[in-house]
Amino acid sequence: MFKSDIEIAQAAKMKPITEIAAQLGVPEEFVESYGKYKAKIDYNLLNSLKEKPDGKLILVSAINPTPAGEGKTTTTVGLGDALAYLGYKSIIALREPSLGPVFGVKGGAAGGGYSQVVPMEDINLHFTGDIHAVGAANNLIAAMLDNHIYHGNALNIDVRRISWKRCLDMNDRQLRFVVNGLGGKANGVPREDGFDITVASEIMAILCLANDLEDLKERVAKIIVAYSRDGEPITAGQLKAQGAVAALLKDALKPNLVQTLAHTPAFIHGGPFANIAHGCNSVMATKMALKLGDYVVTEAGFGADLGADKFVDIKCRLSGLRPNAVVIVATVRALKSHGGVAKENLNQENLEALQKGVPNLLKHVENVTQNYGLPAVVAINRFPQDTEAELRFVQEECKKLGVKVALSEVWAKGGAGGVELAKEVLQLIEKGQNNFKFVYDLNLSLKEKINTIATKIYGADGVDFIGTSLQDIENIEKMGYGNLPVCMAKTQYSLSDDPKKLGRPQGFRISIRNVKISAGAGFVVALTGDIMTLPGLPKVPSAEKIDVDNTGKISGLF
Repeated sequence: MFKSDIEIAQAAKMKPITEIAAQLGVPEEFVESYGKYKAKIDYNLLNSLKEKPDGKLILVSAINPTPAGEGKTTTTVGLGDALAYLGYKSIIALREPSLGPVFGVKGGAAGGGYSQVVPMEDINLHFTGDIHAVGAANNLIAAMLDNHIYHGNALNIDVRRISWKRCLDMNDRQLRFVVNGLGGKANGVPREDGFDITVASEIMAILCLANDLEDLKERVAKIIVAYSRDGEPITAGQLKAQGAVAALLKDALKPNLVQTLAHTPAFIHGGPFANIAHGCNSVMATKMALKLGDYVVTEAGFGADLGADKFVDIKCRLSGLRPNAVVIVATVRALKSHGGVAKENLNQENLEALQKGVPNLLKHVENVTQNYGLPAVVAINRFPQDTEAELRFVQEECKKLGVKVALSEVWAKGGAGGVELAKEVLQLIEKGQNNFKFVYDLNLSLKEKINTIATKIYGADGVDFIGTSLQDIENIEKMGYGNLPVCMAKTQYSLSDDPKKLGRPQGFRISIRNVKISAGAGFVVALTGDIMTLPGLPKVPSAEKIDVDNTGKISGLF
C-alpha cells in the first residue's frame, strides 16, 4: 500500500531549522526562526557574501502539463537530494504555493513521494505569510488611490481609466468583474472594477525581481495605477505609497528556508503564476543560494514555453543570472496524454499515441538547446507501468536531437533515485558547452517581440492582434516602455493559446487581445486567448477533500 504525499511528509523526522542554516554556513544573526522548522534569512546576508564565487545554477523545466502529471517539482527536489547524496553542497530554490491552486485543481507545490520539502502543510497553507503581505500591499495602493479621488482628486485621475485592481489569494470567479463605490458619495465613486489573484499581481512580480529593499521601493514607485484625464500615467509614487508598501513587505522580502525529507536546504520564496505572471522564485533567494551552495536546483513554472522562456528572457535578463544546465521533465503517461489517450487508459502500452505526443517534448528540447542555447537533459519521471519499449522510444527520439535521457525514480526512492539524472547534469556542466542567449533583442518593437516568442517558442504561424491590443501597444510605446521584455499570459496546457491543441500543433496563430504595462516589475504583459487573471474553482475542488482532526492533523492535502 503506497503512502500518500501528506502521510510521507507527516512521518518525516525534520531537523531544527537552525541546524539546516548552520549546515549552510549562515551566521546565527541572519536567521529568523518561524517556529522550529521554518526560518527567514535576512537579505543583508547577501552583502556579506558578495565576494564569494557563485555555485552552478540548474534550471528544471518540463513539457506542457497534463492531467497525467509530470512531476517537475518532485524532480527538482529529488535532483537536489541526489546531488547531496553524491556529496555535493546542493540547495533547492522553489516558488511558494498559492492557496488558489491548493484548494482548486492543482493541489500543493512541495514535491511528492520521497522527494518533498517539509513542513509540507505549512508550505502549502499560509507558510510565513508572504503572499498575504503581498495582497495587503497591493490593496493598500488601491485604497490610497480611491482615497485620493474621494478627497478632491488633485492628480486629475480619470475614474474610467483606473488600471490597478485589488487582489486575493483564492480562485474566485465571482470577483473577476465587480461594480463598487455604490451607496452614495461617502462610499466613493461608482465604477466597474475587478480582482486578480495575488500571485498574478505586479507586487508579487516586484517582490521576486527586487535586488534589495531600496530597489523594491523604487519599483513600487514606478507602478502605473491609473491615467489622468489628459492621458498621462499616474504612479504609486505620485500617491506616495512606496514607503508604506515597503514597510508591509520588509519581512516578505527575506527568503524562506526549509528542508527536504533528506535534510537538503531549500529556499522557497515568491510565487508568481507562470501562465499569467513570470513564474520564477525570487532573484534574492536564487542569488543567496548560489553564494551558499555548490549547486542550486531551481524551477520555472509549467512547460518550457512559459516558465523557461520567462526565466531566460525576464528573470535572467533583469538579474544577470545564467543557468549552467537545464532539465526537461516528462512522463511516458503525459506524452501519451498529449497523443490523445484518455486518463483511464494511460497505463496501457501505446506506442502510436506516444509517437503523436512526443513531439511536444521535442519542441521544448529544441527551445532550450537552440533558442536559449543551453545544454539540456530529459528526465523521464518513471512510473511502474512504463514499458521498456515506450522508454526506449523516447530515448531514441531525444537522441536524434543530441539530447540524453535519464530515468528518474525520485518519487519512490528520494535522492538515491535521482543519481543517474544528477550524473548526467554534472557531465553537462563540466563540458561547459553553454551558448546562453535571449530569444529576442530588447530594441525590437513590442509587436516584433511578441511575434518572435509566438513563432520561435510556440511554433505559431504568426500573431493576430485583436481587441484593444494594437492601441495598447501604441500607448505603451508612446510612454517610453517599448524596450521592456514581454511576459506572455497564455494557457499552460498547449504550445498554442487553445488548451485543447495538444502535442505539437501546426498551422495555428496566437491571438493577443490586450497588452498592459507592469512598469514597476519591468515588463509588458501580453494576454492571449481567453486567459483569466483570476482563476475559478473546478466542479469538484480539492478543498472538498481537505480536513483537520482534533489534534490539528491535516488530511486530504496533496
